[in-house]
Amino acid sequence: MYELTVEGMSCGHCVGRVTKTVQGIDAAARVEIDLPTGKVKIDSSADLDRIAAAIDDAGYPVTARAAA
Repeated sequence: MYELTVEGMSCGHCVGRVTKTVQGIDAAARVEIDLPTGKVKIDSSADLDRIAAAIDDAGYPVTARAAA
């Protein structure tokens, strides 16, 4: 389980894009996004650096990350 802080998300489209980006790396990943706080919780066995880089590349800067 990872928790990231992601900037630039403001709508349902953003949620969908970040979710699709994560699931492009790990199709079985569970993604929960809280738009007001920018918190993204990801339940995945994929590498955290790879996930964060993919979200960055999608245009949503990852400003903080933690493995839980």
